[in-house]
Amino acid sequence: MASSDEKHRIERIASSIRVIPNFPKPGIMFQDITTLLLDPKAFGDTVELFVERFRDQRISVVAGVEARGFIFGPPIALAIGAKFVPLRKPKKLPGEVISEEYSLEYGTDKIEMHVGAVQPNDRAIVIDDLIATGGTLCAAVKLLERVGAVVVECACVIELPELNVS
Repeated sequence: MASSDEKHRIERIASSIRVIPNFPKPGIMFQDITTLLLDPKAFGDTVELFVERFRDQRISVVAGVEARGFIFGPPIALAIGAKFVPLRKPKKLPGEVISEEYSLEYGTDKIEMHVGAVQPNDRAIVIDDLIATGGTLCAAVKLLERVGAVVVECACVIELPELNVS
């Protein structure tokens, strides 16, 4: 059960996220985290809540999903003593990569990770800003598990409960 302080921090975080109707297309209620990033207290609360959750779970890898997972992942990784591994869109990483394809509303996409960035039995968390359909997060988990990592959890700042994916 969340403490009073935790509830207060979650309320501050939620109130700092701007909702933009009909962006990028009609019918979408876009969750804009740039306003969260402009509020140092809310941004700090976001990182602190994740750090508190994962500090004692022996996490060795924080895998951040492009692009907003790159904002939250590195400070969490530093605070818990883990390495940060970027999971990127195709052709963005130099060197040898492995990839995982996933479905979109119309078509497919891929995420990639450097070969050797994650080792067998690394304990990993996947970080992103928002969980919508879960397709990207599922692909991230599969990618990490293919190299033998144990994925402890996927963590997102925003959940869209109306999509019923949790």
